[in-house]
This record gives sequence, C-alpha cells and structure tokens, in this order.
Amino acid sequence: MTGLLDTVGFALVAAPILLLVYAFAIYPLLLRVVAAARPARPIPERTGPLPAISITIPAYNEERSIGQTIERMLAVDYPPELRQILIVSDASTDRTDDIVRSYADRGVELLRMPQRTGKTAAENAAVPLLRGEIVVNMDATITLKPDSIQRLVRAFEDATIGVASGRDVSIGSADATGNQAESGYVGYEMWLRDLETRIGGIVGASGCFYAIRRELVQSLFPGALSRDFASPLIAHENGYRSVSVPDALCMVPRSTSLEAEYKRKIRTMARGLDTLENKAHLLNPFRHGAFAWMLISHKLCRWLVFLMLPGLPLGLAMLAPHNALAAYALAAVVAGTLVALVGWKWPFAARPPRLLATAGFALASCVAGLIAWTKLFRSEQNPIWEPTRREA
Repeated sequence: MTGLLDTVGFALVAAPILLLVYAFAIYPLLLRVVAAARPARPIPERTGPLPAISITIPAYNEERSIGQTIERMLAVDYPPELRQILIVSDASTDRTDDIVRSYADRGVELLRMPQRTGKTAAENAAVPLLRGEIVVNMDATITLKPDSIQRLVRAFEDATIGVASGRDVSIGSADATGNQAESGYVGYEMWLRDLETRIGGIVGASGCFYAIRRELVQSLFPGALSRDFASPLIAHENGYRSVSVPDALCMVPRSTSLEAEYKRKIRTMARGLDTLENKAHLLNPFRHGAFAWMLISHKLCRWLVFLMLPGLPLGLAMLAPHNALAAYALAAVVAGTLVALVGWKWPFAARPPRLLATAGFALASCVAGLIAWTKLFRSEQNPIWEPTRREA
C-alpha cells in the first residue's frame, strides 16, 4: 500500500512541474529551434491603396478615458475617408454615451445597447454596421502610436493572413503600488507570439488591439466566449493564418492593483477555457498539424498547470512521512505560499519589493487559473463584461 501511495504522491508532484517546465521553457525552446531553421516572412510593404477599415471600441462606463481615446483615433495616421470609428456602449450608465455623441460631427458613431449583454454580444450587434474591409478591435483605455493602425493593416497585403495582432507594451507609473510583475509577463507573451509567427501563426490575438478581415467576423459568435482568442482559431478554420506585428505598438496601462489583475485573469481564463472547449476539434494534431501543437502547448498545457498545482502539496504530504526531501519541499512550498500571499495582499502604502510583488503575481495567477477551471466544470459562463480599470 505504501508503494502505491508513493507512486500517486510522486505523480501528483511531478505532473504540474513537468507541465510548467514544458509550457514555459521547453515549448519556447522548441519554437526557437524550429524558427531558426525557417527564413523570416517579413510583413510586406504596402504598394497598393489602403483598404477601408472599421475601428470598433467596446465601452462600459469609460467616461474617464473615452474622450482621450477618440481624440487619439481621430489623429491616427490613416486617411479619414477610409476610417470608420464605432463606439459600442454596453448600456453605460455614466457620461460615456454623451461624450461619444459630442464627436458625431467628426464622424464618430455610437451604438448603444439597450441593456447590458456583455462585450461579445455588443460586438455581435455591431457587425451589420461595419463598413471596412478590415475590422480593427481595440480597448478604450489603450494608447497607440500614430502609425500603429497602418502598420497593423499593412499585414493584410499578404492574402494568407486573416488576423493581425498588435504588440502590447505594459506601462505604468514607477511609483505604482499595484501590479508590477504584469509587464514582464506581457513581454514574455509578445516574444512567444513572435516565435509562433515565424513558424506559421499565433493561436491567440491581443484583446487590446488586433485586426481581422471582415469576412471572418461572425455576427452570431457565442456571447460567453472570447472573440480575441477565437479569431485566430476561426481564421485557421477558414484557411488563413494569424500573425503578430511587432511594430504595431499598443501601450496598455497596468491594472491599478494586483487584485484588479486577479479578477481580470479569472475572467480571461474562464472565457478562454470555454472558447477552447468550443473549438476543441482544433486540438487534433493529425488534422491540424503544427497549429494544434502550438494550441495545445501555448494554451491547454499552460492552463492545465493551474488545474494540477493543488496536487503538488498533496503529493508532497503523502511522501513526507518517510521521505525527508519531500518533507523539506513541503515546508518550502508552504513558506513560499505565505510569502507570496504577503506580496499579493501587501498591506502597506509603499509598493512591495519586486521579489514579493512577483511572488504575489504568480500566486494570484495560480488561484485565478484554478477558479477558472471550476467555472468550466460547473458550466458557469460569464458573458457580462466588467472592464479592467487601469492607471491613467
């Protein structure tokens, strides 16, 4: 019986560690090896006329930022006659709609939902109003370089590309007491997408800033799913590939606190898991080749780490009575969790030390991932959208 318990305990300990190492280290290493053997496919320089585009910005109670966002969109380096700006208000209850209406004489359009239905449902309602050949989706709180939209749209000169994703750059005040580790994670994610682009294409677009061919925008897309994650999957189903465009920069303010980022991660991962379940047929490597491998590695394996992490201390506890190394490891896990909890719930006015902040970010991500899995198992869908409030 002891031998069986040891085997189970070892498996519980090994599974999340192996998945973590594969998803965050081995998979990127394999991408680098494959990418090094392939010549880069540069984004083509546009030689023909620019296409008409529709810029859609979902908004809910964004009176603090929507005016600045519209001003920036009106100033982008793109011919005004080829640019539609459509703000989709998810039944905002503040001054968001009034601010948008004040720009009507400058061509800015407002679609107001009569009641809150969620971000995806609001975007579905906007589909019949889209006039552009390319649809640019972006958040209401981001900042773009003036040429970012044109650089993003330029990617579609390649007829094989169905989705183009911008490059997120996480920014924030150096004195912020909130989420400091987010920037490093975002940088890692962008690097990974660059490698995937070299191999064939990305398996998820940036929810803050991406573009898609209008023919791929589905007006009946399920409201509880993540459209930005699903867009490259839909593109693949229709014979297109999706790419990351490194010079289409998008400055994304950090969340105001780690707690806000924690709630965002729950929502993002829960919707991502629902989307992956909806598109589970794309996980078949015999039918979808390298795309399936990247989807499994980048998304499924990463999310499975969170599901299996609770088994690690349990496995160590099973091994500890007759294995000193397991006992020491269990004590280290408990101590590390307590330290990370302090970093997460830092009670002081000054920002936490970087090590504590990083540990807190990691713990919050793990807990958020586990809660997202419980929502999937309970078939608990969350179509109603609560935007992440970010630093100005």
